[in-house]
Amino acid sequence: MLYSTIGYYSLILGLGVSLLIIFFSVKNFQNSKTISVNILSFTFLQFFLVVVSFLSLIISFVLSDFSNETVFNNSHTTKPFFYKIAGTWGNHEGSLLLWLLVLTLFIFIFILKTKNQPIKYKLLTLIFQQIIIIGFFLFLIETSNPFNYLFPIPVEGLGLNPILQDPALAIHPPILYLGYVGSSIIFSSALAATSLNLVSKKWASHIKKWILASWVFLTLGILLGSIWAYYELGWGGFWFWDPVENVSLMPWLALTTLLHCILVLERKSILSSWVIILSIATFTLSMCGTFLVRSGILNSVHTFANDPERGLFILIFLFILIFISLFIFFFFNKNEEKISHSFFWLSKETSILINNWFMMYFLSVVLIGTVYPIFLDVITSEKISVGPPFYNKLLVPFLIPFLLMMAIGPRLKWIKSQLEDKIYLIILLIISILLAYLILKNFSQNILINTVLISSAFYLFFISLRDFFVDKLKNISQNIAHFGFSIFILSILFNNLFSSEIITNLKVGETFENSETKIVFESVNQKQETNYKSIIANFNIQNSNGEIDKFSPELRIYNQPIIVTSEADIKTTLMEDRFIVINLVQNQNFFNVRYQVKPFMLWIWLSVILISIGGLLSFLKKRS
Repeated sequence: MLYSTIGYYSLILGLGVSLLIIFFSVKNFQNSKTISVNILSFTFLQFFLVVVSFLSLIISFVLSDFSNETVFNNSHTTKPFFYKIAGTWGNHEGSLLLWLLVLTLFIFIFILKTKNQPIKYKLLTLIFQQIIIIGFFLFLIETSNPFNYLFPIPVEGLGLNPILQDPALAIHPPILYLGYVGSSIIFSSALAATSLNLVSKKWASHIKKWILASWVFLTLGILLGSIWAYYELGWGGFWFWDPVENVSLMPWLALTTLLHCILVLERKSILSSWVIILSIATFTLSMCGTFLVRSGILNSVHTFANDPERGLFILIFLFILIFISLFIFFFFNKNEEKISHSFFWLSKETSILINNWFMMYFLSVVLIGTVYPIFLDVITSEKISVGPPFYNKLLVPFLIPFLLMMAIGPRLKWIKSQLEDKIYLIILLIISILLAYLILKNFSQNILINTVLISSAFYLFFISLRDFFVDKLKNISQNIAHFGFSIFILSILFNNLFSSEIITNLKVGETFENSETKIVFESVNQKQETNYKSIIANFNIQNSNGEIDKFSPELRIYNQPIIVTSEADIKTTLMEDRFIVINLVQNQNFFNVRYQVKPFMLWIWLSVILISIGGLLSFLKKRS
């Protein structure tokens, strides 16, 4: 109870400090030779108070203080120590407190690290960021208080959802939030720069670091979520177009587009309006994600909260932020661009602009696919789900020119380019088409679209590979990121085309056999752990080459809450994953067995790590 009280009053004091920061910032704005020591002190104090609040919640979880409602709802005395700590942000209230912690950390770093920028710009960025921070303080204190008191004090807690008790999902939210919250600094900075007419090459170089940091964290956060869904949910795939997955993908698409726009602005002082709009859009989409996940509107395995009051608060707050940002954009943006005079049709900036249009199209498709079922439900009470076929039909055809432009664009020069000495581009295109045809010649389904798609991905792969040898360390970060993206697309395509699946019901001692695979269900044994009982099924599986592997998938029966989960057993090699999961067939002695062979799964994860390394190298690179 003591720690909950400390945590709660730290939040109250933090809110008060926000108001003081705004007061001193406005006062300092009128006399802006240097930033007032008071502002630095109060910004640090605010961060310190949120750290105290967050640590108080962690200690409450570690001590199993069930007088705290959040701890009671999301913890249990038998829960392992690691998941007691991870349970702090594995729930609605705790995750929002984590949001607030990162918000206050980032603005403190921004004030300390931003040099050679006008004082008024730094102060205005701080004011805009404090408006967001105040919104989160009010949200936590009014509708999502992590420190609500329970009396009488329960003896035992309700426990954490077992599928959230996983190392990948424990570190997934903090990393994802670093990406989300990084976009808040970009948002505040863009509004400040627009208000003061400071959107320029110098500003682009300064904000690019924040965009890169946010982008890397968001990429890694999405990767961790995808890996968790792959092995924990038992679906045997890396992406399911689940609404909550889409919610993290949308700001990533906007942020990736923004990253490429800022590179053009840094070089040529054009696309400034694009940069401002994308800065606003990225943070708005991050906030929309928070609204959709927290309001209970989305029906997904990932959602935590189901409270319309919370959703309404975020919605009103979101509308206020959008109104402020659009008002500033339309009334203060003086960076008028004459596109026709700025762009030659064959240049690097033109290729970036075209791919921006493609990215905005991809973003629109994902947005419509996520939001349309919600509107349909509200208007007609008809419930529909939008699945992979919708996205595949609308995205795949446009992925082909996108990949071709992504391959050719970086080879072009800024301002104006020629098609001279580009013979290698044609040769590599022919090699890509031939290779794709040889791989798919015995494949009967959608042969034309698959050949063209794989050819485009191979084309990007070969050109990126060539650049490593030709350019050496020149543009190394871009080459690594684009090379990683080509492997990512190829891995996904081969994974989708050549995966195989067996679904059957077996009793202990029975065998399933077809021309490719023999599955022998050998035995079942049990194991007792601290907070769950495990039923382990033992299989021998033989492939077409006669190689035999032993698999031991599990069913886990958790004690608090009482939930049964399926734990897959996965054998990973460089070329493929062999994935098996079991479920009990109700009122039967059978086990439902699902066995999948998934080619190139490892390369999907490795390629995203490569893409992130490209971003990290760009972040660390000093501007020449």
